[in-house]
Amino acid sequence: MSATKIYVFKRFERFWHWAQMLLVLTLLTTGFEVHGAYRLFGFERAAGYHTIAAWSLVGLWVFAIFWHFTTGEWKQYIPTLAKVDAMIKYYALGIFTDAPHPFRATRLKKHNPLQRLAYLGVLLFISPLIWVTGWFYILHDNWTAWGWDKYLSLETVAFFHTVAAFMMLIFLIAHVYLTTAGHTPTSHIKAMITGWEEVGDEETGAPAAK
Repeated sequence: MSATKIYVFKRFERFWHWAQMLLVLTLLTTGFEVHGAYRLFGFERAAGYHTIAAWSLVGLWVFAIFWHFTTGEWKQYIPTLAKVDAMIKYYALGIFTDAPHPFRATRLKKHNPLQRLAYLGVLLFISPLIWVTGWFYILHDNWTAWGWDKYLSLETVAFFHTVAAFMMLIFLIAHVYLTTAGHTPTSHIKAMITGWEEVGDEETGAPAAK
């Protein structure tokens, strides 16, 4: 089966993706250490690294949001239920039987319907839960002065922050796994490095080479 290359991911998208990945991994690593899961940097250093990575990610997201809205790329994340069932069947069974991919990636439609729903869940639920509880953590010394201590407990904030962290970890594992579901096991990863997505002819609608 032959393949065709199409330019999908722009330079800033690739930078944003890999920078975000490194920061999220740093947050997960240091966050679980702060939570007491293991010892790597030591509590104080891990907490410091965690805070630096968190504010760095906030800054990165500010630039990313600005870029997406000024370029119109935010439209890539508009959810749709069209072909969601086909994507679920493909990931559950088709990927193991060499079935043709039901989605054709283009520069105007980079993410399949299931990806759009997953990213929407991250943007509207997981990320807000992480950020709100994280900011409560950072502002903990001011709770009493602001009267927040009457309504919040550090244990409750820690619980929901940890739940959100595990949800992000699950999403990350699933995301990494699904990068192997391209034309080849490494085609999606290469696309996020070079910008060029390699797709099979059955995905582009081009006639297969003989």
